[in-house]
Amino acid sequence: MTESETEKNKSPAVEDSSRLSGSSELSVCLHAAVAGDSAAREELFARCRSYVQLIARAWSLARFQARFDSSDLVQQTLLDAYRDFGKFKGRTEIEWLAWLRQILDHNAQDALRRHAAAGKRAIGRERSLGHETDNDGHARQTEVAAADPTPSAIMILNEQSLLLAEAIDRLEGDHREVVMLRNILRLPFDEVAQRMGRSRPAAQMLWMRAIQRLREHMNELGARSLFEGPSR
Repeated sequence: MTESETEKNKSPAVEDSSRLSGSSELSVCLHAAVAGDSAAREELFARCRSYVQLIARAWSLARFQARFDSSDLVQQTLLDAYRDFGKFKGRTEIEWLAWLRQILDHNAQDALRRHAAAGKRAIGRERSLGHETDNDGHARQTEVAAADPTPSAIMILNEQSLLLAEAIDRLEGDHREVVMLRNILRLPFDEVAQRMGRSRPAAQMLWMRAIQRLREHMNELGARSLFEGPSR
């Protein structure tokens, strides 16, 4: 949904309440949705989609090494949240974004367990064919990874998080990936370069261009810059 479409479809309750001093649009939208405004609920989920996508991409890159379609995780999380919206008992945008993230974390852990189980079945097939591999160790590492916390660089749980997510979503493919690896997952440039199949200088140059584009998108959205990142 474009910005103009969002404005046109904005719930009257949200539009009236947004005039209240000190209330962010996300918070006003949340309160209206909890009060039963169906248009506000639709707007709330539209506003948060980029944030859920950002967390899902972080999961995909950190735990699945990008061999996982994060769009499935996004879709399942939004469907679950929409279905269980009546169970949300919070009142603040921090509680709302944390609730969304909890649902996504649960779904991602389930996907990771299925991924590990599929790997074990593959190991069993290899053993049955008499192949000697070191996959037992790999399988154990996968199980340990499933117990690790979700990538936690996105710590600001408020409307700035949504603007950051929207700005990253607007980046082109390579720019988005290098920002995700460098600034969200906080990987050193050597690893970023290896993951992207580039030399370290090329990865650094790509990152610098990506950060410049990110600044531009953040400015367009009226958001402050949340990170720059050291150059090591």
